[in-house]
Amino acid sequence: MPSIFTRIVNGEIPCYKVAETDDFLAFLDIAPIMKGHTLVIPKKEVDYIFDLDDDLYLGLHAFSKRVAAAIEKSVHCERIGQTVLGLEVPHAHIHLVPLLNMQFIDFSKRFSMSEKEFTAIADKIASNFN
Repeated sequence: MPSIFTRIVNGEIPCYKVAETDDFLAFLDIAPIMKGHTLVIPKKEVDYIFDLDDDLYLGLHAFSKRVAAAIEKSVHCERIGQTVLGLEVPHAHIHLVPLLNMQFIDFSKRFSMSEKEFTAIADKIASNFN
């Protein structure tokens, strides 16, 4: 059975897309810990990030760097935090989280946003993606 992220890649489930290439997709986390919290995935479904082949692994990180730059231009923050947790969805992914300080990267404290807020921030990040 395909992962939820593969279903997003295939267009079966909608997302708030912020960037896309032939191999990678970045979209807003629907249970964000900060406004602009973005997930970056390879389109190829691989469960464990360290099982990605070297080219895909390096490409994922290079793409994440570009997405992080777009988030920084779009959301007030000191920097973008990056984390790979690896157990919540069986599809390799990177969390990019805007940070003001270390207390803001607490995955146990999520908040809700309206569809209008998701769309506005996704559009803003996408417009800053180079």
